Parts: sequence; structure tokens; C-alpha cells
Amino acid sequence: REQKILRKRFGIGDDTAPQTLEEVGKEFEVTRERIRQIEIGAIRKLRHPSRNKWLREFISRP
Repeated sequence: REQKILRKRFGIGDDTAPQTLEEVGKEFEVTRERIRQIEIGAIRKLRHPSRNKWLREFISRP
């Protein structure tokens, strides 16, 4: 769920445009505030040092 939300919010993959909190919230049937909370939590997880190496490798791919 977190992955899907981040992909939709930032327009990652499938050549999609970034969506607003409101748009994503409607799709997941939750409020835009809840989407914001989930997004913040997911980003916090990605920034954690244990995932840092994996994320750097992913970003540096062509």
C-alpha cells in the first residue's frame, strides 16, 4: 500500500503524472490527511540507514 501511494504521489513508473493527496485518497477510500501520514511514514522508512544502500543502488540505475 505504501509503495502504491508513493508511486502515485510522485508519478513513478508507467509514465503517470503525480497525483494529489485528494486523488490518491479517493482511490484508496481514505482522507487526504491519511494519505499524507502514510506518505510521511513510507519516506521515513526509505531514509532509514538500513535501507540506504538499497535505495542508492536503485536510484543510480540507468
